[in-house]
Amino acid sequence: MLGQGFVSAAAIAASVLFILSLGGLSNQEKAKRAVWYGIVGMAVAVFFTAFGPGIGGYWWMIPMMIIGSAIGVYVARKVDMTEMPQLVAALHSFVGLAAVFVAWSADLERRRVMAARAIDASVEEFSAFAALVATKAPDELLFLQIEVVLGIFIGAVTFTGSVIAFGKLAGKVDGKPKQLPGGHMLNAGAAGLSLLLAILYLNGAGFWTLLVLAALAFFIGYHLIMGIGGADMPVVVSMLNSYSGWAAAAIGFTLSNDLLIVTGALVGSSGAILSYIMCKAMNRNFINVILGGFGGSQGPAAEIEGEQVAIDAGGVASALNDADSVVIVPGYGMAVAQAQNAVSELTRKLRSAGKNVRFGIHPVAGRLPGHMNVLLAEAKVPYDIVLEMDEINDDFPKTDVVIVIGSNDVVNPAAQEDPNSPIAGMPVLEVWKAKQVFVCKRGQGTGYSGIENPLFFKDNTRMFYGDARASIDSLLHLVD
Repeated sequence: MLGQGFVSAAAIAASVLFILSLGGLSNQEKAKRAVWYGIVGMAVAVFFTAFGPGIGGYWWMIPMMIIGSAIGVYVARKVDMTEMPQLVAALHSFVGLAAVFVAWSADLERRRVMAARAIDASVEEFSAFAALVATKAPDELLFLQIEVVLGIFIGAVTFTGSVIAFGKLAGKVDGKPKQLPGGHMLNAGAAGLSLLLAILYLNGAGFWTLLVLAALAFFIGYHLIMGIGGADMPVVVSMLNSYSGWAAAAIGFTLSNDLLIVTGALVGSSGAILSYIMCKAMNRNFINVILGGFGGSQGPAAEIEGEQVAIDAGGVASALNDADSVVIVPGYGMAVAQAQNAVSELTRKLRSAGKNVRFGIHPVAGRLPGHMNVLLAEAKVPYDIVLEMDEINDDFPKTDVVIVIGSNDVVNPAAQEDPNSPIAGMPVLEVWKAKQVFVCKRGQGTGYSGIENPLFFKDNTRMFYGDARASIDSLLHLVD
């Protein structure tokens, strides 16, 4: 059994490692080292917490840790990068549900200690969390109850919200915004009842108040995320990440675990900041996205004139051979087809021929922030030619060829041209301003948000139909 001094020192060390990890992840070249900081920090946190003072029950704790670790390794090896967004959403749900269970358990322990005190004021035979509760003064117990309420409410909202987000990202739940009759009033009513139940609980009502409170919060999480459209789902993932952090922080206060408080605060604040940044990048109102029910159509969509004109590999290769500057815009379709290595090889050949090749990345390309950056880094694409939207948008009028690989919403001119579009006002990559645009796409379907793209019908756009990897592979032997 380790002393409290060792545990406190380990908490400080782990907190520093987590902060270094977050800081390093902002730079692609430092990201791998940053991930190791996080891994070591978590290993230190788990070890010193598990073997700290007042901890017992190792006969079941250690087997559970081994089983959980084995499942984590299996999932990490099995899940493709294309499934990473829904995996992140699923992991958020675990954090939320854990917060609910811990909060329920904490209140049951509080009630057990209070009942024992009522019978015999000198009872001191408590262990683990109950021993901590037994040392608390009445005002400290009140704060414990407030922490329990917050842990249950935030955790329950995070759980069901993350489950629905997982379903939408995995295609198991319709991505269009849907709400029950009453819309936001239902959410407001459930929130009001939750507040009433919290007041009743704090004034001595039974454990049933926490059960009903959790049920209402489960509904709010479900209804909020169901009401958010597919165009806003990348923001939702980040937002739920923030919720899970705050749930963890609330439980950290309940358990008097400083490390959990720090870690939860880091996750909660970084997730909230990222959500805000993404909302700015999509021209979305942060509060509207959080409340849900937005991201749907605002009126009749503009009529699209013209037709989609197809082109074969020979035509695309000819244009690439004649071009001096090329911009590649990857999207979720590239991830699904696992075409990043073929794209990397095409980039290498074009650069060897003396052409200026760069990548344009929208802040919400794919279904998770940084999704495309990770895929390109995995395929050994040089970091210095991967540019963000703001860095490359002004260069499209001077670009000879743009190749769009599996993107739809982030290159949709309707964001600027159609005020009734669900993505109206959203900053997009202005690829249509280039001399020629080739869209690599499986077929004529719409994107994830279900919005038709006028880009596909423009005079300077040609549709390069087919699987993204096979299509790019077919170009390799044709490019000089």
